[in-house]
Amino acid sequence: MGATASGKTDLALEIAARVPTDIISVDSAMVYRGMDIGTAKPSKEALRNNPHALVDVRDPPDTYSAQDFIEDADRAVRLAWTRGRVPMLVGGTMMYFNAFKDGLAKLPSADATVRQNIEHRGQQVGWPELHRELSQVDPVAGASIDPGNHQRIQRALEVYQITGIPISELWRNAQAEPVSERLNCNLVEFALTTLSREELHTRIERRLDDMLNSGFVDEVKRLRERWVIGTSTPSMRAVGYRQVGQFLDASESNDEPIDLRHSILVATRQLAKKQSTWLRGWRCLNGRVLLSADLETMLQKLTPLP
Repeated sequence: MGATASGKTDLALEIAARVPTDIISVDSAMVYRGMDIGTAKPSKEALRNNPHALVDVRDPPDTYSAQDFIEDADRAVRLAWTRGRVPMLVGGTMMYFNAFKDGLAKLPSADATVRQNIEHRGQQVGWPELHRELSQVDPVAGASIDPGNHQRIQRALEVYQITGIPISELWRNAQAEPVSERLNCNLVEFALTTLSREELHTRIERRLDDMLNSGFVDEVKRLRERWVIGTSTPSMRAVGYRQVGQFLDASESNDEPIDLRHSILVATRQLAKKQSTWLRGWRCLNGRVLLSADLETMLQKLTPLP
């Protein structure tokens, strides 16, 4: 696991070239087809040579939850074992990794009609209002869910409307099944980090410029032309895609122009900061921190570990 732009994909491909490994993507945006440039998805050639599980498994209008990830990742791990290969999870969506590792409490399946109604209300009255409503029926969930996290607000209200039980109560009473029990295995965990915040910011800027020069804006235009999606669609809330969507909306409505590069840069740096904070608090890291400055050095560090 590692922060955005830390070099995770390059390291994974190098390991896969030397060890019989199946790569399993841990990225909430790479699951979507057509979202290639803004996710820094590996090239088609790289994916042909080293197929990644859980890449291009949903269309942009679809939802994809942490529970979906657990089920898909478990299948991918079992498939790797049947082929005599080592499953390797690679990515930066820490919520997915935590869910895979620790399990999730069993909750009711999504209800498309209920979810659509909540989404419609959110667009009408605003998500802060729905967060206030959630806090009234479930103060614990309201306090733990960020008012800006539309997806978690939606899910908490959905569960309450389906069951009549606050989701926080279900969290408290349900038993999660960690990967050690689900798959009877142990994880070897690594964090990939950069030498300094300045180095990471330089990498982020360089990658962002490559994305914009490669047609990131046109990619989002094509997605919006093909599907009925907007900035409230879960896939389009991904960093970069949200900002390009806002940029296009402002252009179409003749609103004040948005400095697209700056807005994506700020959002990406904020994401990297959150990821780095999570990595610093990683409970089971046990000193297995790899610096992304030297690929060969990283590979040598991996060699003596089980």
